[in-house]
Amino acid sequence: MADQLNMNGLSLGEQRSYIPPHMRGKMGGAPPAGIPQVDGPGPAPAAATNGGGMGASAWAQPAPSNGFAADGPRPGGDWAAAPAFAPGARGGAPPARGGGRWQDSRSGGGGSFDPNAYGNPAAGGGGGAVSARGGGDGQWRDGKHISGPANPRVERELFGIADDPTKQQTGINFEKYDDIPVEASGHDVPEPVLKFTNPPLDDHLLRNIDLAHYKVPTPVQKYSIPIVMGGRDLMACAQTGSGKTGGFLFPILSQAFINGPSPAPAGAGGNFGRQRKAYPTSLILAPTRELVSQIYEESRKFAYRSWVRPCVVYGGADIGSQLRQIERGCDLLVATPGRLVDLIERGRISLCNIKYLVLDEADRMLDMGFEPQIRRIVEGEDMPGVQGRQTLMFSATFPRDIQMLARDFLKDYVFLSVGRVGSTSENITQKVEYVEDMDKRSVLLDILHTHGAGLTLIFVETKRMADSLSDFLINQNFPATSIHGDRTQRERERALEMFRNGRCPILVATAVAARKYLSFHSFP
Repeated sequence: MADQLNMNGLSLGEQRSYIPPHMRGKMGGAPPAGIPQVDGPGPAPAAATNGGGMGASAWAQPAPSNGFAADGPRPGGDWAAAPAFAPGARGGAPPARGGGRWQDSRSGGGGSFDPNAYGNPAAGGGGGAVSARGGGDGQWRDGKHISGPANPRVERELFGIADDPTKQQTGINFEKYDDIPVEASGHDVPEPVLKFTNPPLDDHLLRNIDLAHYKVPTPVQKYSIPIVMGGRDLMACAQTGSGKTGGFLFPILSQAFINGPSPAPAGAGGNFGRQRKAYPTSLILAPTRELVSQIYEESRKFAYRSWVRPCVVYGGADIGSQLRQIERGCDLLVATPGRLVDLIERGRISLCNIKYLVLDEADRMLDMGFEPQIRRIVEGEDMPGVQGRQTLMFSATFPRDIQMLARDFLKDYVFLSVGRVGSTSENITQKVEYVEDMDKRSVLLDILHTHGAGLTLIFVETKRMADSLSDFLINQNFPATSIHGDRTQRERERALEMFRNGRCPILVATAVAARKYLSFHSFP
C-alpha cells in the first residue's frame, strides 16, 4: 500500500488518525450541526500539531504545548512528556514515590504492588503469620500472648451491663449447686478447684470470666478444669444447665492462651492474608444449630481480646458467610456433624491440627442418628489419633452406646458423675395435672394469670399446634411466640432472643427446643 493517500486534498499518512467519510473535505468548514462553535477562528490545517483528523479541523481547540488538551489528553498528546505520578485518589494524583513513571509490579521498585501485602503486609499470605484480626483482638508474638485493646462496644455486646436480663448468668437456685453430689473415678484424679484462680487458669481468661460476672465455679467446672488442664481425657455425665460449657471452654482456652497457636502445615498459606483451608486446633461437636450457636457465643465471650478466633458452622444457614468467616481465621471450631462433613468434603477444613475434641450432648447426637458422621470425623479423616489429642465427652445419660463411644474415643479417662445420672434436676418443682383436651387452654390461661411473672416455656407435640397456641395467646393479650422446625433459622434465632431478653416472655415450642433452653433461665 502506498505510504500516503490523497483524497480530495486530504493527506492520510500511516501515522495519522482515520477520518470518517462525512468529515472528509470539511477541514476548513464549520463544525457539524449540534456541536458548539469555538469562539474565534480555528487554526489553519497546516498549523495543526496533534496528529490530524478531527483534531486538525477548523473547529478543534488548539493543543497546548504541555501535551494535554484543555479537557484531558488528546489522542496525539505527548504522554512521554507528561508529569510523573502514581495511582492515587480521584481529584488529584500524588507524586510517584519510586520514580518518574509507574513501575512494573514485577520489578520490585518503589511503585510496585505486592499482592501478599493486602491485609497482612510482608507476611506472604502464609499460615501462622502474625496479623491483627480486627478491633479488640489480640496476637501471639515472639512466644507471648499479647492482649488486644479493650472495645467498649464489643464488651457491651458480649457481657452486657449490670442486671442486664439478656446476659443473665445464674439461675434463681444457683446457691444450691454446691449441694449437688459429684463422683470422680479413675486413677490419680486431680483435686477440684474451689475458685477461678491462676494457677490453673490463665490471667487473660480470668479477666474475661470476671467480665462475665462469674463468681465461683459450678461443681462440674470444679472438677473438669484441673482434669483437662492436667492433660487427661474426660467422660462427664451432667445434667443440662450444670455449667458443662464452661467446664470445657475454660481449660481449652486457658491452654491456648498459654501455649499459643499450632503452625499450619507447609503450603497451607493463601493469597491476600487468607488461606482457603482452615486448620482449627479445637473442635466442639454438638447436635443442634441452637446449641452450637450458644456455645459459639460463649466462646466469643471468653476469647475476647485474645489471639483465638472462634467460628461456628451448622446447617440451615448461608454456607457462603460461614466460609468467609473460616477464611479469616479459625482456631476454635463449633460445628454440627452434618455441616462439618460437608465442609471437609469441600476441602475447606482440615482436622490434622486438632488438639482438643469435645462431644457435647453426646447421647443426643446418637439419638439423632449422627453416629456415622461422628465416627467418620474422628476416625475417617485426618484428625490425630486417640494418643495425639485430648478428648472430652459430655452426656446427660450413660447408656451402652455412649459407653462404646467412650471406649473407642477416649484414653485413660476420668469418669465424672455430677448429680444423679439420667435423673431430672432436684431444683425443679414438678406438678402434674390431668386435664381434658377441651379444657387445656382455659387451664393454661389460669396458670399464666396466676404465675405470669418471669418466663414461660410451653411444649407441644406438633408444629401446627405450636403456631395455633401462640396465636391464641396473642389474641388473649399475652406476648407469645413460637419455635419449631418449619421456622427459618433467622426466625428461630429471633424468637429465642426475644424470649431471653423478656420482650416475649412466653415461648411455645416443639421438640426443636426440648434440649438446652432450660439452661438460659431457671423456670418455676
